[in-house]
Amino acid sequence: MKRIIPGETGRPITGKQIVRMGIFLLLLTATLPATAAEKLNVVFILADDLGWGELGCYGQKKIPTPNIDRLAAQGMRFTQHYSGAPVCAPSRCVLMTGKHLGHAEVRGNQQAKKTFPEFDEGQHPLTEQAVTFVQLFQKAGYATGAMGKWGLGPVGSTGDPGRKGFDLFFGYNCQSVAHSYYPPHVWRNSEKVTINTKPIPGHAKVAEGEVKLEDWIGETHAPKLMIAEAEKFLEANQAKPFFLYLPFIEPHVAMHPPRESVERFPAEWDTEVYRGDSGYLPHPRPRAGYAAMISDLDGYVGRVLAALDRFQLTDRTLVVFSSDNGATHAGPKGTRFHIGGADTDFFNSTAGLRGYKGSVYEGGIRVPMIARLPGQIAAGAVNATPSYFADWFPTLCAAAGLNAPAGLDGDNLWPVLTGQATLADRKPMLWVFPEYGGQVAVRLGDFKLVRQNLKTKSPGPWEVYDLAKDIAEAHDLAASRPDLIREAETILRRDVSPNAVFPLAIPGIDVTGR
Repeated sequence: MKRIIPGETGRPITGKQIVRMGIFLLLLTATLPATAAEKLNVVFILADDLGWGELGCYGQKKIPTPNIDRLAAQGMRFTQHYSGAPVCAPSRCVLMTGKHLGHAEVRGNQQAKKTFPEFDEGQHPLTEQAVTFVQLFQKAGYATGAMGKWGLGPVGSTGDPGRKGFDLFFGYNCQSVAHSYYPPHVWRNSEKVTINTKPIPGHAKVAEGEVKLEDWIGETHAPKLMIAEAEKFLEANQAKPFFLYLPFIEPHVAMHPPRESVERFPAEWDTEVYRGDSGYLPHPRPRAGYAAMISDLDGYVGRVLAALDRFQLTDRTLVVFSSDNGATHAGPKGTRFHIGGADTDFFNSTAGLRGYKGSVYEGGIRVPMIARLPGQIAAGAVNATPSYFADWFPTLCAAAGLNAPAGLDGDNLWPVLTGQATLADRKPMLWVFPEYGGQVAVRLGDFKLVRQNLKTKSPGPWEVYDLAKDIAEAHDLAASRPDLIREAETILRRDVSPNAVFPLAIPGIDVTGR
């Protein structure tokens, strides 16, 4: 039988020639770059001030989180993952740049206008020289989008998300504006988009009289716009590789969920109103209000997962979920509620960890982390590898087949996530935090060393805790482990660079000459 090549003049070819051509085509295909359908997509979801114990899969009993729990059941849940810092902006800086707080440019929540008076909103910006992993994804041909809260530089600054790798940013540029869930505006790249002609402020008090929920409800709830924008991004980019960053604002106060979310929770939970005496907005049902924000966050995760299913992207999309720091800290002395009306005791928000947001104790920096990638990350796995935000730059580059730059502070977790290897020689993890009195922490194996109040007249001594035996950091071993203190001080001398914008003097550690 003769075989004819279409388009030729009818010259016959033999079966042997067809086999040779097939082999050639297979070899050619093997050398071609990966198609969009073969490249790994990434969705990174970041909660705001979500405590280690505030999800069902981490032991929460009162607030249902079925979508995040499903993510954990389908992926790997880490039990010793840490944020980059105890508060928002520096934690996000560590995440984006792969530099821990000893090297990070942004080490606190300072407003941009303090150094750059031309900006009326936004936080201290990343410099032009700072490189984010998102820039590498963008350069590699990925569509890049972010919907949520930025906090690393005003629109038009060197830290503008559009200058740090994002094709599309939609949401809050400024953390202070994000104190309101009904703000005057959000940003679409460099365009200020008005969403509430009568915005609701993020701070107020009601000293006496009735506290009414409707007094603090505006026209447009900003988070609803952001999750809808995320769904549009996934639909628009389903045929190409993408990186999607979703730094949602829940459950950061002000406590500002829609009425229908609040009404899902029992009325008998709330025996007293919150009047705003611990900051932010008052609320007639503060426990239900706080639970509603976490429930809403879980709903957004569910919508993202549903969109991935709908567009048949699930099997080639790495989904990561975490939080930027621990649960909301205590209010002023003598107040009943934590900041913004949160009742962290009622919800057991830290699940027995010491401290809250703003602290380098475990409750301030140990955070939930879940990663899912069907077929590559084992479903239902629980992993106790110590890890933190500085690890994500090399990890995501490895997952996507990109070359990470030299000089990053984190470790590549990709072999851990995919079950190829353990992290046998973990780099020391450290936090150099100039706010909340000035604090440092170093984790060395199972041991964690902490110093507090470094910006006061009486800096605290070193504290040493064995986290394998004392997760609550209740038993200080400093007197018996001077060797660990010497090791921590050696690491700090080596791995802390001076930072004029966010200075912190560490007794016995001189970094000024570097």
